[in-house]
Amino acid sequence: MKLDRTDGIIIALDGPAGSGKSSTARAVAERLGYRHLDSGAFYRALTWAALRANIPPERWPELTPDELDRLDVHGAPEGRAYRLTVGGWDVSEAIRTPEVNAHVSRMAAVPAVREWLMDALREAGARGGLVADGRDIGTVVFPEAELKAYLVCEPEERARRRLREQGAGVSEDEVRAEAARLQGRDQIDSGRAVAPLAEAADAVRIDTTRLDFEAQVEAVVKLARERAGG
Repeated sequence: MKLDRTDGIIIALDGPAGSGKSSTARAVAERLGYRHLDSGAFYRALTWAALRANIPPERWPELTPDELDRLDVHGAPEGRAYRLTVGGWDVSEAIRTPEVNAHVSRMAAVPAVREWLMDALREAGARGGLVADGRDIGTVVFPEAELKAYLVCEPEERARRRLREQGAGVSEDEVRAEAARLQGRDQIDSGRAVAPLAEAADAVRIDTTRLDFEAQVEAVVKLARERAGG
């Protein structure tokens, strides 16, 4: 798909869960006046819809395009982001639950799901002016993005951030358990046959472990302005 970049460059932020992709992408988009596309939210919405429809996860690999259509998941531009609905209901909060966290990697590995969403994601970025985050944004969805950044972070710090996001406690036992869960998810995401988590060869690696939020946002904004010619 040819991208004309009418509204600016495309910035692709990849990395494992808890590395700060989504929050950083939102802030970068705001700083640059771009739109933020959280690709993971689309997969989360499909996961939530399938669970709500009582479709067992073991049957997900057999899902057809027609069945996916019937889940009635839609994403529409709203301000600087995209509003996700299922059956007309806003699911922005519902898709961030531990249950969805536990199943979303399985949904993202389904070939029919990848095909179903790919056109929508690429269409969202056709004019540029977009900050997109996910686990294969720079390698699969937007391989021609002008800036690709791969965010990494130590597992324990990723676990603390994820627990804080969920409003959960941050005891050392909880951190260790969440870190183990995230590493297990990394293995699933990296080892899946369809669009695995991978660092693009031309990506800029940014370790966010010891960066505060403003510093990691500024690192991406600086790179973006350089790539956009100021």
